[in-house]
Amino acid sequence: MKRKTVIRLFSIAIFIGISGMFYANKLNNTFNVNKNINFKLKSNPNMNKELIIDPKTTALVLIDLQKGIASIPTAPLSSDEVIANANKLIDAFHRQKAQVVIVRVAFNKDRSDALHPEVDEPMASNPNALPEDWSTIVPELSCDKNDLFITKHQWGAFYGTELDLQLRRKGIKTIVIGGIATNYGVESTARDGYELGYQMVFAVDAMASRAAADHEFAVTRIFPRIGIVRNTEVIINAMK
Repeated sequence: MKRKTVIRLFSIAIFIGISGMFYANKLNNTFNVNKNINFKLKSNPNMNKELIIDPKTTALVLIDLQKGIASIPTAPLSSDEVIANANKLIDAFHRQKAQVVIVRVAFNKDRSDALHPEVDEPMASNPNALPEDWSTIVPELSCDKNDLFITKHQWGAFYGTELDLQLRRKGIKTIVIGGIATNYGVESTARDGYELGYQMVFAVDAMASRAAADHEFAVTRIFPRIGIVRNTEVIINAMK
């Protein structure tokens, strides 16, 4: 009797171990959250579908690639890597004469245009400590004067700005999105874009967060439910 119980427990342990390995491998096949992030399409059948992007009705929206935010350490990619991939997208959109939108967050000196709810973990305790160029777009970004520039005063880029108005007037139906941080400005903008009826496409290697776990949660749990998640190379190749 004891022997049968031991055998059963041993069998269950083996099953749990194999199941855990399978699940871990599945996640690794989906997202390799290392410095050299590699988005693989094989784990989810939906992600193997061909992606086609019409440049005439698609806009690239890049969130908060500015000096005060890009200077903060990020993961799983560094801000330099995010900017490099963002530039690949910008160049591809420019070649196709497609719309590029550069979004920054900025506040008045006294932050009277910022949100002031009572929170347990304030984002910035001393607004006067922000340098003058905190909201300046990083010079490494290859944007130009023909791009659309939006200034927001909270995480999301839609509320209180002209973003939705300008996109609709330009006939935009699809948004390719990236920036810093994945689970703040990018996710907030993406959720609003999804609810406004835009097709969202997430450039997974053109975004990062303060911690790899924060990025991974958004990329694996939230974004696949509100849009299409692909890497920069796939997105560029899909522009036909």
